[in-house]
Amino acid sequence: MAATVAAAFLAGAASAPALGAPIAGESAPASPSAAPVPPEIPVALLVDLATGQHLFAREIHRRFMPASVTKVMTAYTAFRLMEQGRVSATTPFLISPQLEAEWSGEGSSMFLKAGERPTFGELLLGATTVSGNDASVALALASTGSVRSWIAAMNRNAADLGMRDTHFGSANGFPDQGRTFTTAHDLSLLGEAVVTRYPAFYRRYFGHRTLTWRGLTQANHDPITGRVPGADGMKTGFTNEAGYTFLGSGERNGRRLVMVIAGAPTSNLRNDTARALLEWGFSNFTTTLLAEQGVTVGEARVQDGSARTVPLRTARPVQISRPVGTRGAVQLAIRYQGPLTAPVHEGDHVAALIITPDGLPPYEVPLEAAASVEQAGFLRRLANGLVGLVW
Repeated sequence: MAATVAAAFLAGAASAPALGAPIAGESAPASPSAAPVPPEIPVALLVDLATGQHLFAREIHRRFMPASVTKVMTAYTAFRLMEQGRVSATTPFLISPQLEAEWSGEGSSMFLKAGERPTFGELLLGATTVSGNDASVALALASTGSVRSWIAAMNRNAADLGMRDTHFGSANGFPDQGRTFTTAHDLSLLGEAVVTRYPAFYRRYFGHRTLTWRGLTQANHDPITGRVPGADGMKTGFTNEAGYTFLGSGERNGRRLVMVIAGAPTSNLRNDTARALLEWGFSNFTTTLLAEQGVTVGEARVQDGSARTVPLRTARPVQISRPVGTRGAVQLAIRYQGPLTAPVHEGDHVAALIITPDGLPPYEVPLEAAASVEQAGFLRRLANGLVGLVW
């Protein structure tokens, strides 16, 4: 790819010529094999984290109850507190008679007993491996002192991650009259955050096949880890109202995929689909570099600045996943809220590059200002205003 992609700009949007157009005489790009997601599953999503592309998407903004998949946010909240040094994995927590009475054996359980002193790390394994409702509540009490303050932290974390259609009403996903809800899109953001922001914690606390506590060994219901090469987590969920749900991830040859399946009518259908969809994503697509980090791809108009435009460059390497054996055209467009208002500082994220591979949904990557544009002096701003009136 050339160092600069020419683009013709509109106010707030721009289009660029296609890249990777088929060579004369080549056949049109073939479609990937059909994604193995049966129609009985109402919600499904497969995301390639290397590119941000949705390799498969069905009803990704439809709200549903996540059930025990809620515990992925419980784990994420615990990871944040551990990283901040506010809690330690080795700190013991005394299980109270009240906690035992309310939660031990209630649904999925670690079967905690009053007087036991599991560490924070052991409770975290109990939540992620055997979906312990009691372990999740114990984590909340051990770290913030109350379930209410823990749930508030979960919802703050969801807001920080951009999970705009999500709300948590419990620490464990136990039925709560619909106060806990999410979407596939939002869960994919959470899954990405868990594996990319806390990779060491993720490897330590997810992907275990069994957990033994007080001589009782229970199995993890995760349907992909140990069954699909590269799969390493995360969490299943089920209630009668929610159906069978799964948020999962795997990495193979440097590519990490995150999947969401929600509302499956049976556990077997969810599990078979999860394994098939992850394998389909790894086997049917290949990822290539489209542009290095720092490549200038166009410019944006600037209002009241010392310059009328600012160049835009890629904020990170831009990659693209396409079906194996295909070479389709790639349409590029630059989008920003414009004109930008000076001052603009070099490195500010001010635009997005919209990439539309032939036959696949569009996706976007951030663009940043490649230079600084200071605010113009009074006379220059006045002149710019007069020009705007004339035009």
